[in-house]
Amino acid sequence: MTENYTLPQLMVAAAAREIADHEVVFVGMRLPLLGFLLAGSTHAPHAVGVYELGVVRDTLSPEPIMTMGDLPNLTGACWLADTIDIMSLLQKGLVDISFIGGAQVDRFGNLNTSYIGGFQSPATRLPGSGGACDLACLAKRHIIVMTHEKRRFKEKVDYITSPGYGDGAGWRERVGLPRGGPRAVITTLGVLRFDPMTCEMVLVSVRPGVSVETVSFHTGWPLKIAPDLSQTPAPTQAELAMIRRFDPEGYWTGSDKNL
Repeated sequence: MTENYTLPQLMVAAAAREIADHEVVFVGMRLPLLGFLLAGSTHAPHAVGVYELGVVRDTLSPEPIMTMGDLPNLTGACWLADTIDIMSLLQKGLVDISFIGGAQVDRFGNLNTSYIGGFQSPATRLPGSGGACDLACLAKRHIIVMTHEKRRFKEKVDYITSPGYGDGAGWRERVGLPRGGPRAVITTLGVLRFDPMTCEMVLVSVRPGVSVETVSFHTGWPLKIAPDLSQTPAPTQAELAMIRRFDPEGYWTGSDKNL
């Protein structure tokens, strides 16, 4: 039995488990950053971290960091470059896995970070792509991390900023995307993956205390459920110790309000 943990800590552990040893990881911020640090300190010690700011590390930062630009993350880096150099790694197909968030996601993993209400007359303008579209198009696979709410999980997003599988199986090939696509969606309610035949999202695990009915209620389409649905594994004591080492003040993981 493990000790108590917060929801963000559970999500960090789930994100870390998506990373394999020796992979090149486009890290991202907040929970994905902690997920990379956790993976690198446990089962993936040879994973290489790529940060949009222009940092590449093949070792963990010597001290806790809150953002990719913190000085400890620069100390001992194997490459300090420009963003354009970092993005070229994506174009060359050298990034194995990336992490992306969004304001909206649909059943095929398309993400919206641009317009709520559509392009023509948006109710809200969002920050846009940044590098997210590049990650979704050019990494070998990407993981979506976001809060699970009906207003965010829509049958069809208001605008596609970062493509998933478009309108279903075969779409990425038809539009000329050479590789990649979303592999998992880690949410506040569970973990979802994509059916290899239809490319539609499927619920594969729920976090402790959450029912399938709750997840379905907060999803804007009839959600498919895996026949072998399980409970999202809790972080182990060793994982919790490492998460607290990297986030000692609990800035990102100390409360569910940090999502």
